[in-house]
Amino acid sequence: MARLEDHPTIVATRSKALPILQKSIEANVLREICIEAGAADVGFVNLNRSEMDQEREDILRLFPATKSLISIVCRMNPDSVRSPARNLANHEFHETGDEVNEVSRRIVVALAKRGVRAVNPPMAFPMEMDRFPGKMWSISLKPLAVAAGMGQMGLHRNVIHPKFGNFILLGAVLVDIPVTDENHSIDYNPCLTCKLCVAACPVGAISPDGDFNFSSCYTHNYREFMGGFTDWVETIASSSKATQYREKVTDSESASMWQSLAYGPNYKAAYCFSACPAGEEVIRPFLENRGEFISEVVKPLQRKEETIYVQPNSDGEDYVKKKFPHKRVKHVGAVLRPVSIRGFIKLMRHGFQPGKSKGLAARYHFRFTGSEPAECTVVISDQKIEVQDGIRGDCNILVTATSRGWLRLLRKEASIGWLLLTLQVRVWGNPMLLAAFGKCFP
Repeated sequence: MARLEDHPTIVATRSKALPILQKSIEANVLREICIEAGAADVGFVNLNRSEMDQEREDILRLFPATKSLISIVCRMNPDSVRSPARNLANHEFHETGDEVNEVSRRIVVALAKRGVRAVNPPMAFPMEMDRFPGKMWSISLKPLAVAAGMGQMGLHRNVIHPKFGNFILLGAVLVDIPVTDENHSIDYNPCLTCKLCVAACPVGAISPDGDFNFSSCYTHNYREFMGGFTDWVETIASSSKATQYREKVTDSESASMWQSLAYGPNYKAAYCFSACPAGEEVIRPFLENRGEFISEVVKPLQRKEETIYVQPNSDGEDYVKKKFPHKRVKHVGAVLRPVSIRGFIKLMRHGFQPGKSKGLAARYHFRFTGSEPAECTVVISDQKIEVQDGIRGDCNILVTATSRGWLRLLRKEASIGWLLLTLQVRVWGNPMLLAAFGKCFP
């Protein structure tokens, strides 16, 4: 048998001089590579920065050699995104998303030619579905972009670039060597606090005071993604025949879901993007004639007759009926169903409905037993929620439950009455507070 050392590949490799490994890369050189690859703007952050504390573990899990990160910005066409016609807006989202991925890959290829290792996580549309409904993406692009000087978060929770406004999509490249000169956050927020995003949002997810109702946005805008798709599949499964299915789902909704499967999922609104006038290169129409800007951009989105997806008895449903009575309300099932007690604790902040908690002021202690033991404290007051690990302070009500029983309740596989009767849930304190807690999470 031939020796491994005699293999042609090994012989050829041994005959070549070892490549000179770069210890760092000049920021101006890296920027030139990125711009030549097609990025509209870029910024660099070394991994040891404090802004990366929340992301560092996930980044190193994805690419253990990471020493620095590139934040990439690609521009969208504002007029396409602002159109009430969702085919124009979603086409722009998809095309620019593909561009971000292509630009990122070109950067990785260019770096590889210099002997620098790098990887480019795909832009948006998370793929780690084994984590659903938790964090399904490898890296959070918004905090990276802010740290790299690509903009600041606006009232609508989108990054606003100082020149291009919020009409951008973000990407990232992880690099195995440090960058000689880093970027830092810009020292002002391009957001004008004009609150046109508040006016345009069809489900009231953006509050004028800066609060954000995640579940209202997620339920409607992401109807054809993840949770909404699961709800649609369960609607099919629960229908005994075609006519029963058609009573629940219109032909246009079925066709829309087919379209998302065939061509990629489409956003139902993203009107907060559309209405935002911030950014040096997009602000002029707003400055020259604010009334005309509102008439041409915001009013068509508000007047549009469309189906708005909401959970029953949610803040989103109340908002649509009050502000947009001409829009059709469609009830859908829960799209944020936790699959673990840890997921329940983490997702409470996202599912909380401030409007439904009006008048409630209570501290809850939850103690879970069985296969997934855990404890947490939940404080609801002034239409806000605070969730803490462990038992903290004195409570108004203590809920002890088996982890399996509580998850069955959340997934509507068992009633609270049955769980109380079978002692899978026990309550110490005023049981009405448990009912009030449930109303905060439709």
